[in-house]
Amino acid sequence: MNLAEAFTLTVRKNSAKTAIFWDEEQFSYARILEAAETMAIMLQRLHGIVVQDRVGVWLRNCPEFVIAVFAVLKNGAVLVPINNFLKPEEVSHILQDAGIKVIITDDATIGENRAALERLNPGLRIITIPSLAAAPARSVGDYTFPTIAASELAVIIYTSGTTGRPKGAMLTHANLLHNVESCRIMLEAVSFDRFVVLLPMFHSFMLTVGIFLPFLIGGSILLIKSVHPPKNVIDEILRKQATILPAIPQFFRALTAVQLPENFPLRLCVSGAAPLPHEVFREFTAKFPIPLLEGYGLSEASPVVSMNPIKGPWKVGSIGIPVPNVEVSIQDQMGARLGPNVVGEVCVRGGNVMSGYWNQPQETATALRNGWLLTGDIGYQDLDGYIFITDRKKDMLLVNGINVYPREIEEVLYRFSGIKEAAVISQNDPRKGEQPLAFVAAQEGATLDERAIIHFLRERLADYKVPRKILILPALPRNATGKILKTTLREMVASRVSPCVPD
Repeated sequence: MNLAEAFTLTVRKNSAKTAIFWDEEQFSYARILEAAETMAIMLQRLHGIVVQDRVGVWLRNCPEFVIAVFAVLKNGAVLVPINNFLKPEEVSHILQDAGIKVIITDDATIGENRAALERLNPGLRIITIPSLAAAPARSVGDYTFPTIAASELAVIIYTSGTTGRPKGAMLTHANLLHNVESCRIMLEAVSFDRFVVLLPMFHSFMLTVGIFLPFLIGGSILLIKSVHPPKNVIDEILRKQATILPAIPQFFRALTAVQLPENFPLRLCVSGAAPLPHEVFREFTAKFPIPLLEGYGLSEASPVVSMNPIKGPWKVGSIGIPVPNVEVSIQDQMGARLGPNVVGEVCVRGGNVMSGYWNQPQETATALRNGWLLTGDIGYQDLDGYIFITDRKKDMLLVNGINVYPREIEEVLYRFSGIKEAAVISQNDPRKGEQPLAFVAAQEGATLDERAIIHFLRERLADYKVPRKILILPALPRNATGKILKTTLREMVASRVSPCVPD
Protein backbone atom coordinates (compact mmCIF):
# COMPACT_ATOMS: atom_id res chain seq x y z
CA MET A 1 0.00 0.00 0.00
CA ASN A 2 1.15 3.55 -0.72
CA LEU A 3 0.24 6.79 1.06
CA ALA A 4 -2.54 7.71 -1.38
CA GLU A 5 -4.15 4.27 -1.10
CA ALA A 6 -3.90 4.37 2.69
CA PHE A 7 -5.62 7.76 2.76
CA THR A 8 -8.37 6.58 0.40
CA LEU A 9 -9.00 3.61 2.68
CA THR A 10 -9.34 5.97 5.65
CA VAL A 11 -11.83 8.10 3.74
CA ARG A 12 -14.04 5.08 3.01
CA LYS A 13 -14.31 4.45 6.75
CA ASN A 14 -14.72 8.10 7.76
CA SER A 15 -16.42 9.77 4.79
CA ALA A 16 -18.61 12.23 6.71
CA LYS A 17 -16.18 12.87 9.58
CA THR A 18 -14.48 16.27 9.85
CA ALA A 19 -10.88 15.95 8.68
CA ILE A 20 -9.88 19.62 8.97
CA PHE A 21 -11.07 22.35 11.32
CA TRP A 22 -10.14 25.73 9.81
CA ASP A 23 -11.41 28.68 11.84
CA GLU A 24 -15.21 28.45 11.50
CA GLU A 25 -15.08 26.05 8.54
CA GLN A 26 -15.02 22.27 8.60
CA PHE A 27 -14.04 19.96 5.75
CA SER A 28 -15.01 16.30 5.70
CA TYR A 29 -12.80 13.42 4.61
CA ALA A 30 -14.99 12.94 1.54
CA ARG A 31 -14.54 16.58 0.50
CA ILE A 32 -10.76 16.42 0.94
CA LEU A 33 -10.49 13.27 -1.18
CA GLU A 34 -12.81 14.64 -3.85
CA ALA A 35 -10.80 17.85 -4.15
CA ALA A 36 -7.48 15.93 -4.19
CA GLU A 37 -8.66 13.59 -6.96
CA THR A 38 -9.99 16.50 -9.01
CA MET A 39 -6.63 18.26 -8.74
CA ALA A 40 -4.75 15.05 -9.55
CA ILE A 41 -6.71 14.66 -12.80
CA MET A 42 -6.04 18.30 -13.68
CA LEU A 43 -2.31 17.80 -13.11
CA GLN A 44 -2.31 14.85 -15.48
CA ARG A 45 -4.62 16.12 -18.21
CA LEU A 46 -3.68 19.81 -18.33
CA HIS A 47 -0.06 19.73 -17.28
CA GLY A 48 1.15 16.30 -18.34
CA ILE A 49 2.20 15.13 -14.87
CA VAL A 50 2.90 11.40 -14.88
CA VAL A 51 4.24 8.86 -12.41
CA GLN A 52 7.38 10.01 -10.56
CA ASP A 53 7.33 13.55 -11.97
CA ARG A 54 8.27 16.03 -9.26
CA VAL A 55 5.64 18.60 -8.30
CA GLY A 56 6.41 21.54 -6.05
CA VAL A 57 3.94 22.69 -3.39
CA TRP A 58 4.61 26.24 -2.24
CA LEU A 59 1.78 27.13 0.11
CA ARG A 60 1.28 28.57 3.55
CA ASN A 61 -0.64 26.53 6.12
CA CYS A 62 -4.15 26.09 4.74
CA PRO A 63 -6.55 23.25 3.86
CA GLU A 64 -5.39 23.51 0.25
CA PHE A 65 -1.93 22.33 1.32
CA VAL A 66 -3.44 18.99 2.32
CA ILE A 67 -5.37 18.82 -0.97
CA ALA A 68 -2.20 19.42 -2.95
CA VAL A 69 -0.25 16.78 -1.00
CA PHE A 70 -2.73 14.01 -1.72
CA ALA A 71 -3.34 15.21 -5.29
CA VAL A 72 0.33 14.80 -6.11
CA LEU A 73 0.53 11.40 -4.42
CA LYS A 74 -2.74 10.21 -6.01
CA ASN A 75 -1.17 10.87 -9.40
CA GLY A 76 1.87 8.79 -8.52
CA ALA A 77 4.06 11.88 -8.68
CA VAL A 78 6.68 13.02 -6.16
CA LEU A 79 5.77 15.73 -3.66
CA VAL A 80 8.36 18.48 -3.12
CA PRO A 81 7.18 20.74 -0.25
CA ILE A 82 8.79 24.18 -0.46
CA ASN A 83 9.49 26.44 2.50
CA ASN A 84 7.07 29.36 2.09
CA PHE A 85 9.55 31.74 3.76
CA LEU A 86 12.07 31.35 0.93
CA LYS A 87 12.81 34.01 -1.64
CA PRO A 88 12.60 33.38 -5.43
CA GLU A 89 16.34 32.72 -5.79
CA GLU A 90 16.21 30.04 -3.08
CA VAL A 91 13.04 28.49 -4.48
CA SER A 92 14.57 28.52 -7.96
CA HIS A 93 17.46 26.31 -6.84
CA ILE A 94 15.03 23.69 -5.53
CA LEU A 95 12.93 23.82 -8.70
CA GLN A 96 15.97 23.35 -10.92
CA ASP A 97 17.63 20.71 -8.75
CA ALA A 98 14.50 18.56 -8.51
CA GLY A 99 13.52 19.12 -12.14
CA ILE A 100 10.15 20.60 -11.20
CA LYS A 101 8.02 21.80 -14.11
CA VAL A 102 4.82 22.48 -12.15
CA ILE A 103 4.46 24.30 -8.86
CA ILE A 104 1.21 24.54 -6.89
CA THR A 105 0.80 27.78 -4.98
CA ASP A 106 -1.70 30.55 -4.29
CA ASP A 107 -1.77 34.30 -4.77
CA ALA A 108 -1.06 34.96 -1.09
CA THR A 109 2.15 32.89 -1.18
CA ILE A 110 3.60 33.74 -4.57
CA GLY A 111 2.46 37.38 -4.50
CA GLU A 112 4.97 39.71 -6.14
CA ASN A 113 7.46 36.85 -6.59
CA ARG A 114 5.73 35.44 -9.69
CA ALA A 115 7.70 37.48 -12.23
CA ALA A 116 11.05 36.69 -10.59
CA LEU A 117 10.23 32.98 -10.40
CA GLU A 118 9.23 32.84 -14.07
CA ARG A 119 12.37 34.74 -15.08
CA LEU A 120 14.62 32.38 -13.11
CA ASN A 121 12.79 29.26 -14.31
CA PRO A 122 11.74 29.54 -17.97
CA GLY A 123 8.98 27.09 -18.82
CA LEU A 124 7.81 26.71 -15.23
CA ARG A 125 4.05 26.17 -14.91
CA ILE A 126 2.56 27.96 -11.93
CA ILE A 127 -0.81 26.72 -10.68
CA THR A 128 -2.55 29.09 -8.29
CA ILE A 129 -5.41 27.27 -6.63
CA PRO A 130 -8.63 28.78 -5.22
CA SER A 131 -9.64 28.21 -1.63
CA LEU A 132 -11.22 24.85 -0.91
CA ALA A 133 -14.30 26.58 0.47
CA ALA A 134 -14.86 28.35 -2.85
CA ALA A 135 -14.09 25.40 -5.12
CA PRO A 136 -17.16 23.61 -6.48
CA ALA A 137 -17.61 19.93 -5.73
CA ARG A 138 -17.07 17.75 -8.80
CA SER A 139 -17.21 14.04 -9.43
CA VAL A 140 -14.11 12.34 -10.81
CA GLY A 141 -16.21 9.60 -12.34
CA ASP A 142 -14.46 6.34 -13.23
CA TYR A 143 -10.98 7.78 -13.57
CA THR A 144 -8.32 5.20 -12.62
CA PHE A 145 -5.33 6.44 -10.70
CA PRO A 146 -1.93 4.78 -11.16
CA THR A 147 -0.81 2.05 -8.81
CA ILE A 148 2.45 2.91 -7.08
CA ALA A 149 4.58 0.46 -5.10
CA ALA A 150 5.47 1.37 -1.53
CA SER A 151 9.13 1.30 -2.52
CA GLU A 152 8.66 4.19 -4.98
CA LEU A 153 9.72 7.74 -4.20
CA ALA A 154 6.95 9.79 -2.54
CA VAL A 155 8.51 12.98 -1.16
CA ILE A 156 11.72 14.97 -1.56
CA ILE A 157 12.36 17.14 1.49
CA TYR A 158 15.00 19.81 0.99
CA THR A 159 17.23 20.36 3.98
CA SER A 160 19.69 23.18 4.47
CA GLY A 161 23.06 22.10 3.13
CA THR A 162 26.39 22.55 4.86
CA THR A 163 27.85 23.45 1.48
CA GLY A 164 25.46 26.36 1.13
CA ARG A 165 22.97 24.57 -1.11
CA PRO A 166 19.96 22.55 0.17
CA LYS A 167 19.97 18.79 -0.34
CA GLY A 168 16.88 16.77 -1.25
CA ALA A 169 16.27 13.84 1.09
CA MET A 170 14.42 11.13 -0.86
CA LEU A 171 11.63 9.47 1.15
CA THR A 172 9.63 6.57 -0.21
CA HIS A 173 6.02 5.73 0.56
CA ALA A 174 7.34 2.87 2.71
CA ASN A 175 9.65 5.24 4.64
CA LEU A 176 6.78 7.55 5.58
CA LEU A 177 4.27 4.78 6.30
CA HIS A 178 6.87 3.19 8.58
CA ASN A 179 7.36 6.42 10.51
CA VAL A 180 3.63 7.06 10.76
CA GLU A 181 3.13 3.64 12.34
CA SER A 182 6.04 4.20 14.76
CA CYS A 183 4.56 7.54 15.82
CA ARG A 184 1.06 6.05 16.14
CA ILE A 185 2.35 3.48 18.60
CA MET A 186 4.54 5.94 20.52
CA LEU A 187 1.79 8.57 20.86
CA GLU A 188 -0.95 5.97 21.39
CA ALA A 189 -2.84 7.91 18.71
CA VAL A 190 -6.41 6.83 17.85
CA SER A 191 -9.20 8.05 15.60
CA PHE A 192 -10.78 10.39 18.19
CA ASP A 193 -7.53 12.40 18.46
CA ARG A 194 -7.47 15.90 17.06
CA PHE A 195 -4.00 17.18 16.24
CA VAL A 196 -3.17 20.88 16.52
CA VAL A 197 -1.23 22.02 13.44
CA LEU A 198 0.45 25.37 13.97
CA LEU A 199 3.97 24.67 12.72
CA PRO A 200 4.72 25.04 8.99
CA MET A 201 3.28 22.13 7.04
CA PHE A 202 6.26 22.10 4.65
CA HIS A 203 8.40 20.91 7.57
CA SER A 204 9.00 17.15 7.67
CA PHE A 205 7.84 17.01 11.32
CA MET A 206 4.42 18.40 10.41
CA LEU A 207 4.17 16.44 7.17
CA THR A 208 4.42 13.16 9.11
CA VAL A 209 2.90 14.02 12.50
CA GLY A 210 0.51 16.78 11.43
CA ILE A 211 -0.82 15.38 8.13
CA PHE A 212 -0.05 11.73 7.40
CA LEU A 213 -0.48 10.40 10.95
CA PRO A 214 -3.93 11.89 11.72
CA PHE A 215 -5.27 11.28 8.22
CA LEU A 216 -4.17 7.64 8.11
CA ILE A 217 -5.72 6.77 11.49
CA GLY A 218 -9.01 8.60 10.86
CA GLY A 219 -8.27 11.49 13.21
CA SER A 220 -8.70 15.22 12.60
CA ILE A 221 -6.47 18.27 12.51
CA LEU A 222 -7.12 21.69 13.97
CA LEU A 223 -5.35 23.99 11.54
CA ILE A 224 -4.40 27.23 13.32
CA LYS A 225 -4.56 30.46 11.31
CA SER A 226 -2.42 32.54 13.69
CA VAL A 227 -0.35 31.62 16.73
CA HIS A 228 -0.22 35.17 18.08
CA PRO A 229 -1.10 35.67 20.82
CA PRO A 230 -0.84 32.12 22.28
CA LYS A 231 -4.18 32.66 24.03
CA ASN A 232 -5.85 32.47 20.60
CA VAL A 233 -4.45 28.98 20.19
CA ILE A 234 -5.66 28.03 23.66
CA ASP A 235 -9.16 29.25 22.83
CA GLU A 236 -9.17 27.28 19.54
CA ILE A 237 -7.98 24.10 21.28
CA LEU A 238 -10.75 24.45 23.83
CA ARG A 239 -13.48 25.17 21.25
CA LYS A 240 -12.44 22.33 18.92
CA GLN A 241 -11.49 19.92 21.73
CA ALA A 242 -8.03 19.13 20.33
CA THR A 243 -6.06 16.41 22.10
CA ILE A 244 -2.46 16.40 20.77
CA LEU A 245 -0.22 19.45 20.36
CA PRO A 246 3.10 19.10 18.47
CA ALA A 247 5.08 22.35 18.68
CA ILE A 248 8.53 23.84 19.21
CA PRO A 249 10.07 24.72 22.60
CA GLN A 250 9.48 28.45 22.14
CA PHE A 251 5.73 27.89 21.96
CA PHE A 252 5.69 25.80 25.14
CA ARG A 253 7.71 28.53 26.84
CA ALA A 254 4.99 31.01 25.84
CA LEU A 255 2.28 28.68 27.17
CA THR A 256 3.80 28.73 30.65
CA ALA A 257 2.66 32.36 30.91
CA VAL A 258 -0.95 31.42 30.07
CA GLN A 259 -3.53 30.08 32.48
CA LEU A 260 -5.21 26.97 31.11
CA PRO A 261 -8.84 26.24 31.98
CA GLU A 262 -9.59 23.21 34.17
CA ASN A 263 -11.44 21.39 31.39
CA PHE A 264 -8.61 21.80 28.88
CA PRO A 265 -8.82 18.85 26.43
CA LEU A 266 -5.13 18.33 25.53
CA ARG A 267 -3.87 14.94 26.61
CA LEU A 268 -0.39 15.19 25.16
CA CYS A 269 2.20 17.74 24.03
CA VAL A 270 5.16 16.86 21.81
CA SER A 271 8.21 19.11 21.52
CA GLY A 272 10.29 18.76 18.40
CA ALA A 273 12.41 20.54 15.77
CA ALA A 274 14.75 22.02 18.42
CA PRO A 275 16.22 21.06 21.83
CA LEU A 276 13.78 21.53 24.72
CA PRO A 277 15.47 23.69 27.41
CA HIS A 278 15.43 22.12 30.88
CA GLU A 279 13.77 25.15 32.45
CA VAL A 280 10.92 25.11 29.93
CA PHE A 281 10.26 21.43 30.64
CA ARG A 282 10.31 22.00 34.40
CA GLU A 283 8.06 25.08 34.26
CA PHE A 284 5.57 23.41 31.93
CA THR A 285 5.26 20.12 33.83
CA ALA A 286 5.07 21.94 37.17
CA LYS A 287 2.17 24.07 35.96
CA PHE A 288 0.17 21.70 33.75
CA PRO A 289 -0.90 18.04 34.23
CA ILE A 290 -0.14 17.34 30.57
CA PRO A 291 2.83 15.19 29.47
CA LEU A 292 5.38 17.21 27.47
CA LEU A 293 7.44 14.73 25.49
CA GLU A 294 10.68 15.78 23.86
CA GLY A 295 11.44 14.02 20.60
CA TYR A 296 14.23 13.97 18.05
CA GLY A 297 14.35 13.52 14.34
CA LEU A 298 15.72 14.68 11.02
CA SER A 299 14.27 14.87 7.54
CA GLU A 300 16.48 12.00 6.40
CA ALA A 301 14.63 9.73 8.87
CA SER A 302 11.08 10.67 7.82
CA PRO A 303 11.69 12.36 10.41
CA VAL A 304 10.98 10.95 13.92
CA VAL A 305 13.77 8.89 15.49
CA SER A 306 13.14 8.97 19.23
CA MET A 307 10.74 10.25 21.86
CA ASN A 308 10.23 10.12 25.60
CA PRO A 309 7.52 7.55 26.42
CA ILE A 310 4.10 8.85 27.47
CA LYS A 311 4.07 6.96 30.75
CA GLY A 312 7.69 7.75 31.50
CA PRO A 313 10.09 7.76 32.97
CA TRP A 314 10.96 11.19 31.55
CA LYS A 315 14.60 12.12 31.75
CA VAL A 316 15.30 15.84 31.60
CA GLY A 317 17.74 16.59 28.80
CA SER A 318 17.08 13.31 27.01
CA ILE A 319 15.48 12.98 23.59
CA GLY A 320 13.98 9.70 24.79
CA ILE A 321 14.19 6.18 23.42
CA PRO A 322 14.00 5.03 19.79
CA VAL A 323 10.45 4.89 18.41
CA PRO A 324 9.19 1.36 17.63
CA ASN A 325 10.97 -0.47 14.81
CA VAL A 326 13.77 2.10 14.66
CA GLU A 327 17.25 1.33 15.92
CA VAL A 328 19.72 3.87 17.29
CA SER A 329 23.38 3.21 18.01
CA ILE A 330 26.30 5.36 19.06
CA GLN A 331 29.30 4.79 16.80
CA ASP A 332 32.87 5.96 16.53
CA GLN A 333 34.41 7.36 13.34
CA MET A 334 35.15 3.88 12.03
CA GLY A 335 31.61 2.61 12.54
CA ALA A 336 32.27 0.59 15.69
CA ARG A 337 29.37 0.59 18.16
CA LEU A 338 30.10 2.18 21.50
CA GLY A 339 28.88 1.13 24.92
CA PRO A 340 26.53 2.90 27.35
CA ASN A 341 27.46 6.45 28.38
CA VAL A 342 30.24 6.65 25.76
CA VAL A 343 30.02 9.69 23.50
CA GLY A 344 30.00 9.20 19.73
CA GLU A 345 27.91 9.89 16.64
CA VAL A 346 24.18 9.15 16.80
CA CYS A 347 23.32 6.69 14.01
CA VAL A 348 19.89 5.48 12.89
CA ARG A 349 18.70 2.32 11.14
CA GLY A 350 15.17 1.33 10.13
CA GLY A 351 12.48 1.45 7.49
CA ASN A 352 12.17 5.19 8.00
CA VAL A 353 15.66 6.02 6.71
CA MET A 354 15.81 7.79 3.35
CA SER A 355 17.05 6.15 0.18
CA GLY A 356 19.56 8.97 -0.33
CA TYR A 357 19.93 12.56 -1.48
CA TRP A 358 18.47 13.51 -4.84
CA ASN A 359 21.20 13.67 -7.52
CA GLN A 360 23.97 13.71 -4.87
CA PRO A 361 25.64 10.28 -4.76
CA GLN A 362 28.70 11.54 -2.87
CA GLU A 363 26.59 13.19 -0.17
CA THR A 364 24.52 10.00 0.01
CA ALA A 365 27.63 7.84 0.47
CA THR A 366 28.78 10.15 3.26
CA ALA A 367 25.44 10.03 5.09
CA LEU A 368 24.72 6.29 4.74
CA ARG A 369 27.21 3.70 6.01
CA ASN A 370 26.52 -0.03 6.19
CA GLY A 371 22.78 0.54 6.42
CA TRP A 372 23.10 3.27 9.06
CA LEU A 373 22.17 6.93 8.69
CA LEU A 374 24.93 9.09 10.17
CA THR A 375 23.08 12.01 11.74
CA GLY A 376 26.15 14.16 12.42
CA ASP A 377 24.82 14.70 15.95
CA ILE A 378 27.00 13.73 18.88
CA GLY A 379 25.64 12.03 21.98
CA TYR A 380 25.36 8.88 24.08
CA GLN A 381 22.85 6.32 25.34
CA ASP A 382 22.55 5.54 29.03
CA LEU A 383 22.05 2.09 30.52
CA ASP A 384 18.28 2.40 30.03
CA GLY A 385 18.64 3.18 26.34
CA TYR A 386 17.75 6.88 26.68
CA ILE A 387 19.57 9.09 24.19
CA PHE A 388 21.29 12.35 25.08
CA ILE A 389 22.58 14.82 22.49
CA THR A 390 25.74 16.59 23.63
CA ASP A 391 26.62 18.47 20.45
CA ARG A 392 24.84 19.28 17.23
CA LYS A 393 25.77 19.25 13.61
CA LYS A 394 28.70 21.53 13.05
CA ASP A 395 27.74 25.18 12.84
CA MET A 396 24.00 24.54 12.51
CA LEU A 397 21.53 26.99 14.05
CA LEU A 398 17.90 26.41 14.91
CA VAL A 399 15.79 29.52 14.35
CA ASN A 400 12.24 28.83 15.53
CA GLY A 401 12.93 25.14 15.02
CA ILE A 402 14.08 25.53 11.40
CA ASN A 403 17.62 24.49 10.44
CA VAL A 404 19.88 27.30 9.30
CA TYR A 405 23.43 26.65 8.14
CA PRO A 406 25.92 29.54 8.39
CA ARG A 407 27.65 28.42 5.19
CA GLU A 408 24.55 29.28 3.17
CA ILE A 409 24.48 32.83 4.59
CA GLU A 410 28.23 33.21 4.17
CA GLU A 411 28.01 32.27 0.50
CA VAL A 412 25.57 35.15 -0.07
CA LEU A 413 27.68 37.56 2.01
CA TYR A 414 30.68 36.87 -0.21
CA ARG A 415 28.62 38.02 -3.19
CA PHE A 416 28.31 41.50 -1.68
CA SER A 417 30.76 43.89 -3.32
CA GLY A 418 33.57 44.87 -0.96
CA ILE A 419 33.39 41.93 1.46
CA LYS A 420 36.67 40.07 1.76
CA GLU A 421 35.88 37.75 4.68
CA ALA A 422 32.64 36.54 6.22
CA ALA A 423 31.68 34.26 9.08
CA VAL A 424 28.32 33.53 10.70
CA ILE A 425 27.80 32.10 14.17
CA SER A 426 24.86 31.46 16.47
CA GLN A 427 23.59 33.94 19.03
CA ASN A 428 21.06 32.91 21.68
CA ASP A 429 17.65 34.49 21.33
CA PRO A 430 15.02 34.05 24.07
CA ARG A 431 12.15 34.27 21.58
CA LYS A 432 13.44 32.36 18.55
CA GLY A 433 15.98 30.06 20.26
CA GLU A 434 18.90 31.22 18.11
CA GLN A 435 19.68 33.95 15.60
CA PRO A 436 22.53 34.18 13.08
CA LEU A 437 25.20 36.79 13.85
CA ALA A 438 27.52 37.81 11.01
CA PHE A 439 31.10 39.09 11.06
CA VAL A 440 32.63 40.58 7.93
CA ALA A 441 35.85 42.29 6.89
CA ALA A 442 36.25 44.63 3.93
CA GLN A 443 38.52 44.36 0.93
CA GLU A 444 41.33 46.88 0.81
CA GLY A 445 39.97 50.34 0.00
CA ALA A 446 36.32 49.31 0.39
CA THR A 447 33.84 50.69 2.92
CA LEU A 448 31.03 48.49 4.18
CA ASP A 449 27.61 49.64 5.35
CA GLU A 450 25.69 47.34 7.68
CA ARG A 451 22.26 48.42 6.49
CA ALA A 452 23.21 47.90 2.85
CA ILE A 453 24.48 44.39 3.61
CA ILE A 454 21.30 43.45 5.47
CA HIS A 455 19.18 44.79 2.60
CA PHE A 456 21.27 42.72 0.16
CA LEU A 457 20.69 39.58 2.25
CA ARG A 458 16.95 40.18 2.63
CA GLU A 459 16.56 40.16 -1.15
CA ARG A 460 18.23 36.75 -1.41
CA LEU A 461 17.48 34.84 1.78
CA ALA A 462 14.41 33.94 3.79
CA ASP A 463 13.89 36.51 6.53
CA TYR A 464 14.64 34.05 9.34
CA LYS A 465 18.10 33.42 7.87
CA VAL A 466 19.10 37.10 7.76
CA PRO A 467 21.39 38.18 10.63
CA ARG A 468 19.93 41.01 12.68
CA LYS A 469 23.43 42.35 13.23
CA ILE A 470 26.49 42.59 10.97
CA LEU A 471 29.72 43.24 12.87
CA ILE A 472 32.43 44.79 10.69
CA LEU A 473 36.00 43.97 11.74
CA PRO A 474 39.37 45.00 10.30
CA ALA A 475 40.08 41.26 9.83
CA LEU A 476 38.59 38.00 11.00
CA PRO A 477 40.67 35.84 13.38
CA ARG A 478 42.41 32.90 11.68
CA ASN A 479 44.60 30.00 12.75
CA ALA A 480 48.02 29.11 11.35
CA THR A 481 46.48 27.35 8.35
CA GLY A 482 44.27 30.33 7.51
CA LYS A 483 40.99 28.88 8.77
CA ILE A 484 38.60 31.44 10.31
CA LEU A 485 38.39 30.85 14.06
CA LYS A 486 34.69 30.83 14.83
CA THR A 487 35.55 29.74 18.36
CA THR A 488 37.27 33.09 18.89
CA LEU A 489 34.21 34.91 17.51
CA ARG A 490 31.96 32.96 19.88
CA GLU A 491 34.22 33.79 22.80
CA MET A 492 34.09 37.44 21.77
CA VAL A 493 30.31 37.37 21.94
CA ALA A 494 30.20 35.33 25.14
CA SER A 495 32.55 37.72 26.94
CA ARG A 496 30.56 40.67 25.58
CA VAL A 497 33.67 42.23 24.10
CA SER A 498 32.61 44.99 21.70
CA PRO A 499 34.46 44.51 18.43
CA CYS A 500 35.98 47.50 16.73
CA VAL A 501 33.61 48.66 14.01
CA PRO A 502 35.36 51.03 11.60
CA ASP A 503 33.54 54.07 10.24
